[in-house]
Amino acid sequence: MLMQGGSPGPERRYGENEAASDVEMPPATSSTPCPAPTTAAHDPPDQHAQRPPTQPTQPPKTRSVVVSLTPARERETWAKKVEFLLAVVGFAVDLGNVWRFPYICYQNGGGAFLIPYCIMLLFGGLPLFFLELALGQYHRCGCITLWKRICPALKGVGYAICMIDIYMGMYYNTIIGWAVYYLIASLASISSSLPWTSCDNEWNTPLCTPITSPQIFLNATTPAKEFFERNVLEQHKSNGLDDMGPIKPSLALCVFGVFVLVYFSLWKGVRSAGKVVWVTALAPYVVLLILLARGVTLPGATEGIRYYLTPEWHKLQNSKVWIDAASQIFFSLGPGFGTLLALSSYNKFNNNCYRDALITSSINCLTSFLAGFVIFSVLGYMAHVQNKSIEEVGLEGPGLVFIVYPEAIATMTGSVFWAIIFFLMLITLGLDSTFGGISFLLNWSLNAKDRDHMTFSSIACGRRRCEVGLEAVTTALCDEYPRVLGRHREIFVAFLLLFIYICALPTTTYGGVYLVDLLNVYGPGLAILFLVFAEAAGVCWLYGVDRFSEDVKSMLGHTPGLFWRTCWTYIRYVYFNYPEFIYN
Repeated sequence: MLMQGGSPGPERRYGENEAASDVEMPPATSSTPCPAPTTAAHDPPDQHAQRPPTQPTQPPKTRSVVVSLTPARERETWAKKVEFLLAVVGFAVDLGNVWRFPYICYQNGGGAFLIPYCIMLLFGGLPLFFLELALGQYHRCGCITLWKRICPALKGVGYAICMIDIYMGMYYNTIIGWAVYYLIASLASISSSLPWTSCDNEWNTPLCTPITSPQIFLNATTPAKEFFERNVLEQHKSNGLDDMGPIKPSLALCVFGVFVLVYFSLWKGVRSAGKVVWVTALAPYVVLLILLARGVTLPGATEGIRYYLTPEWHKLQNSKVWIDAASQIFFSLGPGFGTLLALSSYNKFNNNCYRDALITSSINCLTSFLAGFVIFSVLGYMAHVQNKSIEEVGLEGPGLVFIVYPEAIATMTGSVFWAIIFFLMLITLGLDSTFGGISFLLNWSLNAKDRDHMTFSSIACGRRRCEVGLEAVTTALCDEYPRVLGRHREIFVAFLLLFIYICALPTTTYGGVYLVDLLNVYGPGLAILFLVFAEAAGVCWLYGVDRFSEDVKSMLGHTPGLFWRTCWTYIRYVYFNYPEFIYN
């Protein structure tokens, strides 16, 4: 057991058996001096004179021994405590806070949904969050090496987490690439109007109808919808998964730009990521506040906010509401993806990770609540403009941020400015989650009645937390293979991102959106739940809650309270084993 202030992390292994300095050992000498030749006292002088001279005795031959004495390489730490907090907040606060929570809140009882949401946070999400921060900080290593110290038989859990993270990177960065495409289109429209404002563009169809005009056709579409489907994606040039068509160069270039930004955020580890999070973690809050100030002044905003918050208490009797609250908390905080372990492993040993868990998880939940005001104020405005109900206007998932919100922006004064800051917010949210652990909820499904045109339906199923913990992957592999990868982190990160980008190229084809949907729906949803359950069993049952509590005590100076130990031992397993939650 390491005492307080010890460093059980991988930095001890960096210098093992490595020759760095040569120390020549002194030659070995005999402890007994060699006797000098003597003449017997009783020998006659003539006999002594006739004896041949005695040869001097040669000292024994010795060899120099070279001993390797390499000082242990200390593990990097965050330059400032606030950088760690920003990194964790940036990881937890993602696109799902913007496009998922507002929808699930009003769908499950409005303000009444906050009751099961807070209960699930207290008994399920927060104990998991605290446990992972404490694990990473105490052992100071990634998700692979960690299991060698807790339960070597479960080391495969760490490798499985890395595989899932890489799998997610193959399509999540494409979503950010869409936002980059929108940003470039907005910047190119500074001297004119946004390209999704009118139906006079080359990609528009005869069915296109501006949102402010009466709809003549039953199946009329809007300029924003056609811009997304026929200009950004150009999915009409593919025949689905059977024939996705060639790669779209402009979209592939946007995705490549995302990977370049991710590389320069990761290549130096916490030294580079710690500087980037000052922008990527704080910029979304600045933009959210600006959009909120603009949204509440729009006509119809009050009705949208009222629709968002009006409690429907009778819905609390439905078990589905509680299941949605549990899944939303779990996938929002993001335990089990290795990212929290990686970020906290760069903390100082005596850092107060308990306080960090309370602060960052609270910020995450409050951000979701704030985003609801931003979204529903605009949805109320769109319902007012189109003379529709909010149910007819609102969509969740990408349809909300790439169709509905751009439509609303296009009708505002100074629409180009609002479009630029909105898509900058989406990019910073996505990037922060990418290099901290890409975290978002991809919540759409193909409309079975209209497979030729991708539509985003606001159904409750298909929720997935898609994480690509690129920092988790690099930390885990560099800690496990310090001589091969740890010494050449910059090169390793470059090859890793290049590999993921090549695998992501099929998602930039004309039918790439169908592939993104396939990878998401049949992706890591159930797999990550199983891994988190295995992690919980390994830490709390095999390693033991008592031993883990002693580890926490060595860092914080006090043992976790009875509430935390009870949650780790019992309640969290009810949380995971509730069948409807697993299959939800």
